Amino acid sequence: MQTPIKIAVVGSGLVGSLLAIYLRKAGHTVHVYDRSPDIRKIQFSGRSINLAMSNRGWKALDGVGIGNEVRKIAIPMEKRAIHLVDKFNFQNYGQEGESIYSISRGILNRKMIDLAEAAGAEFFFEQKIWDVSLDDATLHIGETERGAWEDKKYDMVFGADGAFSRIRHRMQRQSMFDYSQEFLPIGYKELNIPANADGTHKLDKNSFHIWPRGEYMLIALPNLDGSFTCTLFMPFEGENSFASLNDIKLVEAFFEKNLPDTIDVIPKLAEDFFKNPTSTLVTMKCYPWTYEDKIALIGDASHAIVPFYGQGMNAGFEDISVLYEMMEKYGDDWKSIFSEYQKSRKPNADAIAELSYRNFLEMSSKTADENFLLQKKIEKSFSDKHPEKWIPLYSRVTFSDRPYAEALAIGDYQNAIMEEVLKMENITEIWDSEAVENKILELLG
Repeated sequence: MQTPIKIAVVGSGLVGSLLAIYLRKAGHTVHVYDRSPDIRKIQFSGRSINLAMSNRGWKALDGVGIGNEVRKIAIPMEKRAIHLVDKFNFQNYGQEGESIYSISRGILNRKMIDLAEAAGAEFFFEQKIWDVSLDDATLHIGETERGAWEDKKYDMVFGADGAFSRIRHRMQRQSMFDYSQEFLPIGYKELNIPANADGTHKLDKNSFHIWPRGEYMLIALPNLDGSFTCTLFMPFEGENSFASLNDIKLVEAFFEKNLPDTIDVIPKLAEDFFKNPTSTLVTMKCYPWTYEDKIALIGDASHAIVPFYGQGMNAGFEDISVLYEMMEKYGDDWKSIFSEYQKSRKPNADAIAELSYRNFLEMSSKTADENFLLQKKIEKSFSDKHPEKWIPLYSRVTFSDRPYAEALAIGDYQNAIMEEVLKMENITEIWDSEAVENKILELLG
């Protein structure tokens, strides 16, 4: 399919490891560099949001035959479990049998590196890449930014080194390079619900647990060992914020008042709260993602997003699926491969960035809102009767591989229709009636 060349991948995370497997499948020599130690040899905790694998991610994994290996470390979640202060309910995600899958980031990353090594990729850890020469794909490696550097020449370099990519940093210094980053005024902190003494889960293991509280929220995703990885999302400053919870008594009082059903299941609450770092959330956009036929950005290095749609990893994996389609289409014409790859992915990356930003509002506030819950019930009822006319936005994003940009546009159109439907008289009583069904059909034209 392609003439073998020597390729460097900078970044041994999820996207870098999967990309290495695809490049090996195409017959290339692949070296993967990372400034961190080998994750397989260190303890990994304290700054993680569990991953939610969905259709796009599985498609990319299955494309190189490793999906079933990863399914062994995944737990299906077919519904949201909504923990309100005074009540509790479930919301199914999709149709019968449709689930997203909880996977520990650390466990998956270790597995992906093992699989990439088995495919023939070579990994070089604790290697600090300070710069790259764009014209000839030479990496510059050294202990310090101002010290002596060693040059490593390649035919091509991929920057899979995350939101604060060194490869992108070099590309930013060329003319006509657009770049923006926007931090949310909200941070996150990892907490932990341990397993019961017999290894079972303290909460329903096949649910994505959410405690929606408006400006802040807690989520919990299941792990194979019976524990849950919890993430508290909260403003940095203000009344209910990380800044306001600055001693043990305040933290305990806050959880007792606002998240009372977590007290018994998070035994090391205060200890974890002060031990684990408070991390930032950033949306990063840039363009172009490639330079000639030498350099390309992929995953978070080209489009970091906030985690509220669970699509960061899935979008990065989909980058690889699309890149590989272009490789099959254009053979050795890497300029065309890179050009078509970035043109295809950029509008979709922007769309999932927007959807992810909006979904914080949905998860933190709307999942507790009666009107929103009614809208979801009407949409599900109509979708069950007319699946060819109405696929809900969440399903378009999560349970299909249609473009994100299409999902965003159709989702906005559907929402405008639902706003009209919710204005109908006695809608809370007649929501599942023929009159509502006919109204939606009429508005769909």
